[in-house]
Amino acid sequence: MKTITKSLLTAGFAAITLTASPAAAQVEGKIATVDTTRAIIGTEALRTAYELVTTTYKAQIDQRTAKQQQLSDLLKPFDTNANGRLDDAELPAVQSSSSFAQIGQLEGEVASLTNQINNARIFAVEQIFAQYGTALEEVATAQQIQIVMPVSTVLYGVAEADITAQMTTALNTKVPAVGVVPPQNYRPSQQGAGLFQEIQQRLLTAQLIQQRAAQQQQQQQGNTEAPAGR
Repeated sequence: MKTITKSLLTAGFAAITLTASPAAAQVEGKIATVDTTRAIIGTEALRTAYELVTTTYKAQIDQRTAKQQQLSDLLKPFDTNANGRLDDAELPAVQSSSSFAQIGQLEGEVASLTNQINNARIFAVEQIFAQYGTALEEVATAQQIQIVMPVSTVLYGVAEADITAQMTTALNTKVPAVGVVPPQNYRPSQQGAGLFQEIQQRLLTAQLIQQRAAQQQQQQQGNTEAPAGR
């Protein structure tokens, strides 16, 4: 198995290349890659936690939806080019309007509700990630892997080198479920918040891909069912 990594030249990071020296080339044992974000997304604990958030925080979600609609209604008259957002040229009119204070209040309320909902999800992510190191060590030991690298740093690697699925299985065993109600005065860690943002981006991307695939399928069916013209 050959694995070549990107050089990490930024300060504080050592360059990682398997061909950097004879000593590195002679490392014995397996080398594996892992996608931490994908491993956590695949866990039953995260899936259940996200579902639980929608029920536990239903009141906050409903309030946010209502306030977002109010905010949208207030801002719509200022969207003079009807592009669905306020451009720099349109902001002065908002700031000088009589509804500016109400708009600011609604924005603050939406942000506060969003933080409550997101903090519940970040709290769930942090509980799973707390067992990630132990799970990784167990998987690596069981498969006699000596080096594990993030898949994002790898330029080439065979599919068998990816242990992401095994990590998900290990995490499912170690963290069968998590809570979604953080303790009082809870503050998300920077690492947890960053991992949550990556998860959200992956989920959004997957949703967009599914929507596009569904639209393409509908178009193809429509073309097939349409009668051929002369």
